[in-house]
Amino acid sequence: MSVAPGTDGVLVDRYGRVARDLRVSLTDKCNLRCTYCMPAEGLPWLAGPELLTDEEVVRLVRVAVERLGVTEVRFTGGEPLIRPGLLGIVTAVAALEPRPRISLTTNGIGLDRLAPALREAGLDRVNVSLDTLDPARFTTLTRRPRLDAVLAGLAGAAAAGLSPVKINSVLMRGVNEDEAPALLRFAVDHDYQLRIIEQMPLDAQHGWDRHTMVTAEEILTSLRTVFDLSPDPAERGAAPAETWLVDGGPARVGVIASVTRPFCGDCDRTRLTADGQVRACLFATEESDLRAALRAGTDDDELARRWRTAMWGKRAGHGIDDPTFLQPTRPMSAIGG
Repeated sequence: MSVAPGTDGVLVDRYGRVARDLRVSLTDKCNLRCTYCMPAEGLPWLAGPELLTDEEVVRLVRVAVERLGVTEVRFTGGEPLIRPGLLGIVTAVAALEPRPRISLTTNGIGLDRLAPALREAGLDRVNVSLDTLDPARFTTLTRRPRLDAVLAGLAGAAAAGLSPVKINSVLMRGVNEDEAPALLRFAVDHDYQLRIIEQMPLDAQHGWDRHTMVTAEEILTSLRTVFDLSPDPAERGAAPAETWLVDGGPARVGVIASVTRPFCGDCDRTRLTADGQVRACLFATEESDLRAALRAGTDDDELARRWRTAMWGKRAGHGIDDPTFLQPTRPMSAIGG
């Protein structure tokens, strides 16, 4: 692999993309068992010593913000709300200079109780995963009867000012593919922003099938049976979602077509796993270990250099449609969505 250029202050790759959006997985554990993520019995969780401590998370985020030009930090999991030190981590990151924008991706369970404290700590907004509004389907999809808790979490986030509140939905053929219009109606009525995501090959069971996936085009066709969608005049930039105005606006809906309309050429993300590995791409098969270097006493400048080297090797695309594509060996719960 080529050696990263000695460019201080940015995470640039050999294709000229600059990573300014950091996704940080705080835990591999989750209190749901979504069928497209993990088996019913769960997974072999990371042992406690393998996880970054709260202080280590904050230090690596500080390196990313102060030395590498990261301007957005999103905390993910697993389920980040079950991380005991979450509030302290958010507080410390919000105190960094320059202050990054801070968001959280969650399943929403317990968010109604935590939202005010998270807002006070410095969290700016949330993305809540919700794939169905039907209680029976929710239980089938997540293997837990917790739809009411997720809906309460959404309402709590909005009441606490964690806006815009975004909903992330995955549609699966033969399961919930008919719910796109209902999910959008729910989002519009509650002033949430819906993002529908093409199902990606990140399940622990490796059961993803490209040919049975509900595509972006099918999603849009379904939405247009109820709503008028027009192109969003706002510049997309590096955002993963292509957005449309709903019935002329101001409401918007986004579709994240990672498989059929990949946006790798504009990707601005870098990822840090719960055990301190840098991933240049969600679908990467290689990782760069910062945890070992950090615990060996490596200084911040050297940590930054190693991070830059890891990102310099980022591939041009995720390769999902390549016949030789290899699904990541670690499931989404371990690497952050």
